[in-house]
Amino acid sequence: MASPAGYRGLARMQARTVLAYRADYLNQLIGLLTQIFVLRVVWSTVYGHHTEVAGAPLSLMLAYVTLANVQSWLFNPWQFSLIPDRVRDGLVATDLARPVGFLGQIIARQIGRTGAMLPFAVLALPFAVLLAGMAPPASTASAVGYLVGLVLAYGITTLVSLLLGLSTFWSTEIGGIFLIYRMVSQFLSGALVPLWFMPGTLRLVSQVLPFQAVTYTPTAIYLGTLTGTGALSGVALEAGWVVVLWLATRLVWSRAVHRVVVQGG
Repeated sequence: MASPAGYRGLARMQARTVLAYRADYLNQLIGLLTQIFVLRVVWSTVYGHHTEVAGAPLSLMLAYVTLANVQSWLFNPWQFSLIPDRVRDGLVATDLARPVGFLGQIIARQIGRTGAMLPFAVLALPFAVLLAGMAPPASTASAVGYLVGLVLAYGITTLVSLLLGLSTFWSTEIGGIFLIYRMVSQFLSGALVPLWFMPGTLRLVSQVLPFQAVTYTPTAIYLGTLTGTGALSGVALEAGWVVVLWLATRLVWSRAVHRVVVQGG
């Protein structure tokens, strides 16, 4: 079994890679802030002269937009999975030769990348607040629940990244799959439209899928629109999806490892 130092080393290596291309991430931040500003304009227009819609005041809606989109950007970078490039370039052969499990390597790299991106998200937050607004946690319990939900949300998005990335072993070009996932997840996660605005059937479907557990659940807990039993159920659903996705990832990897073919090797 690999030592924790091995995983930390991989995380540091990936963090340095991100920081080497920091100009690209700064450009992405401009795109993030533009999206938040556009959403502010859209929702302000939707509300018009109404003080609240569906029980949610405009200030709450704009705070939701700010937090949800910054969080979504941090968890779902444009290069969603690290696996495709390593399979396409043959680097996976080196990965398999290391005394560290392949899935553990990718998870460590993901953590390293997120850690390097975190300062960019912190840098963007004040500007996002100026563009749309923000609110403090609804209560101490909401703050604690948000942190728990955020950790589980990160686990879900990391495991989904692993699952989608592993499909590269069957098809080396999966850019289309990632694009479809990004569009579907942005909508069903509640990053664009909170679940409380969705019609009955769509809301019910969204509530049981893992997408909303990544964005809507922790954000709604933070703002106090999901409290008590509802918050506990949301966190429990997140934990359940972490277990299901981990088992699914292990199963897919047990099949994928037998399909490793390295050109010239």
